[in-house]
Amino acid sequence: MLAGISTDYYLRLEQGRDRNPSPQVLNAIARALTLDQDAADYMSGLTRAQATHASARTRPGGRAPRSEQVSQSIRELIDGWSGNPAWVQNRFFDVLAANDLASALSPHYAPGVNLLAAAFLDPSERERRIDWELMTRKGVATLRALAGPDVDDPRLTELVGELSLRSDRFRDLWARHDVTPHTGQVSRLRHPQVGDLELRSNKLAIAGSGGLILVVFHPEPGSRNAELLQMLGNLSASGRTAVGENRDRRATTER
Repeated sequence: MLAGISTDYYLRLEQGRDRNPSPQVLNAIARALTLDQDAADYMSGLTRAQATHASARTRPGGRAPRSEQVSQSIRELIDGWSGNPAWVQNRFFDVLAANDLASALSPHYAPGVNLLAAAFLDPSERERRIDWELMTRKGVATLRALAGPDVDDPRLTELVGELSLRSDRFRDLWARHDVTPHTGQVSRLRHPQVGDLELRSNKLAIAGSGGLILVVFHPEPGSRNAELLQMLGNLSASGRTAVGENRDRRATTER
């Protein structure tokens, strides 16, 4: 009644028997459900993607797998940012590449780590994140937004299944169906060596990469956070130098 459509038609939409509602109908339903703009855009995107994914499933071999390769150019770019923690992740929060300062900020900013799994399942990550409640809520909502209509993607199924079994909070958040675009924010972290930091983050889509995202942390220029991040970078560089010197010393002794 609120959307101005019949109950029979709305039932067909809910059951998936009508996959091509008009934009006017979708807007009316969004208003009736009091969806915010992000959720309304997400709903419209799902209906637009139906035909594409349906045709892909019917083609021999299905959809082509997405590229998960980080180009050498991007690796060189983030490695050159000695003052900015940066990493590359896919849309399921799997880290594919990270620079030294990111790994110094948290050991979970490293290739092979899933950031959502670390946030929900590793107590040490919860201790590092002062904003853990907000971060996990936004993370789940962003995962749903990035996954879009690919509900049958094997990686998504694996990740959601594992976290639903092992984390009550993730299971509750996933059931809410919140949607948040992958936008920048201010992150509050607690580092065991330099203390509490507030860092701004930007998330940038990498063109031609199959959906990979470049995430960069940066402090406000001239702030105490900038000083702490520089201190962390110096500590990290000193640690790498010491490791290199020990390795060279062992090699000399062996010779």
